[in-house]
Amino acid sequence: MNPVLYISLALILFLIAVFAPKQITKRRDTRQREEIEDALKHLLDREQQGRHASQESLAGSMGLPVKKVLNLISHMEVQSLLEHRGVELHLKPEGERWAIHVVRAHRLLERYLADEARLPLEKIHAEAHRREHGMTPTEVDAMDAALGYPAHDPHGDPIPNRDGKIAKVEGTPLTAWQADLPARIVHLEDEPELAYAQIHAEGLRLGQTVRILESTPKRLLLSDGEAEYKLAPAVAANVHVAALPESVLAMADAIPLGELAHAQKAEVIALDEACQGFTRRRFLDLGLTPGTTIFPELKNSFRDPRGYRLRGTLIALRSEQANQIWVKPL
Repeated sequence: MNPVLYISLALILFLIAVFAPKQITKRRDTRQREEIEDALKHLLDREQQGRHASQESLAGSMGLPVKKVLNLISHMEVQSLLEHRGVELHLKPEGERWAIHVVRAHRLLERYLADEARLPLEKIHAEAHRREHGMTPTEVDAMDAALGYPAHDPHGDPIPNRDGKIAKVEGTPLTAWQADLPARIVHLEDEPELAYAQIHAEGLRLGQTVRILESTPKRLLLSDGEAEYKLAPAVAANVHVAALPESVLAMADAIPLGELAHAQKAEVIALDEACQGFTRRRFLDLGLTPGTTIFPELKNSFRDPRGYRLRGTLIALRSEQANQIWVKPL
C-alpha cells in the first residue's frame, strides 16, 4: 500500500475513533433534552387546565411507548423536575421554571415567524417547536425585546414574561356563546392541527368580531358583518370568544388611516391586532399612540408613500402600513 495512502487512512480512522463517540453522545443528549422539554410542556399545560398529567397522557401526547416514557419520568425525577402523587405527575419548582421558559420561547418564536418571517399561520407551530429547544434565557430575552414585548402569540395564548408569570386567558368556547350576541375572538386553539387548519381555511382570525347566526348539532353559522363562516361544533369549540372590550366599541366610527382624506385631522384610536413585532414597535416609537392627532399633509403622485404630520413631525407611510392604524376623524 502507498505509504501516504496508508497514513491518510490511519488518520481518518483515528479521527473517527476520537470524534464519532462524542457526536453520538451529543445527539443523544440533545434528543433527551428535547424529550424532557416536551414532557415539561405537557405537564404545565395540564396543570393550567386544572388537571394533572399521567404516564398514559404523557405517552399519548409525545407519541412514545409507555416503557420509554417510564424511563423518561424516572430520569426527570432524579433531576427534581417532577414527582409522583399517586398516578398523577406534578411539576416541581425547577420543572415549572424550565417548562415556562420553553413555552415563552415557543410563543415568541411563533410571534416572530408570523409577523416578521411571514410564515403561513398553519405552519408556525411546527416550526416554532423545532426551534424552541436549547434556547438560553438570554436569547429569549433578546427576542422578546426585539419584538416589542408582545403579550400574546398569533393564536391568542399569553406569552410568559421574564419573571415567568403567565396571564390567564379569558375566553368562552364559541359553542357555549349566546346566539346573536357580538363577540371578539380572543383565542384560536392550534391543536389538533386538523381543527386549526379548518378554522384557518374559513378565514377566522384573532381579534375579529363575530356573531352566531345559527347553531345546530351539525354546524354553527357565523358572520362578521361582511362574510359568513360555517364550522362543525367540534371545530367551533376550538374558537374562544369574549365580550367586546371598550377599545373595540370605541372603534365603531374608526377608519384605517389610509382612507383619511387629505389634510383631514384625526385621532389615533388603536393599532390593528395584526400589527405586531418590529412594525408595532416602530409605530409606537413614532408616537402613534391612542389620542395622538394625525393628518395627511403630503400627497404622492404615485400614491405611495404618503406623508403624515403628527407631534410636529412628518412621517412617510405606505398604504399597507397606514391601514394598520385605526383613527377617528375629528
